[in-house]
Amino acid sequence: MAHVSVTTTTTTLSAAHPLAARELAHACGAGIEWVVQLVEVGIVSVPSRTLPPDDWRFQSADLQQALAARRLERDFGVDLDAAALILDLQHELRRAKALLRSHGIEPGT
Repeated sequence: MAHVSVTTTTTTLSAAHPLAARELAHACGAGIEWVVQLVEVGIVSVPSRTLPPDDWRFQSADLQQALAARRLERDFGVDLDAAALILDLQHELRRAKALLRSHGIEPGT
């Protein structure tokens, strides 16, 4: 019987301790080029694209978006342009449902 060792690394994210681009890539099982593509298609944003990717910093919401994009790629085979559209539509749908609820209307699921 083979012995398998698994190591788990956790990183705490906060506004005071944002995630570097390489850390975001690692958390998503991707490379830095993939993070650059995320920025290019608008899935995550950076304050200035003139800075090199090694100087980019990301918050927990960016990590959530990146992980969601990675799942869409893996589970449905979509490219990042399609993932950006899907994530935007999901966000707008949640916003619309919240607006309906705020007016006492329960939206369908």
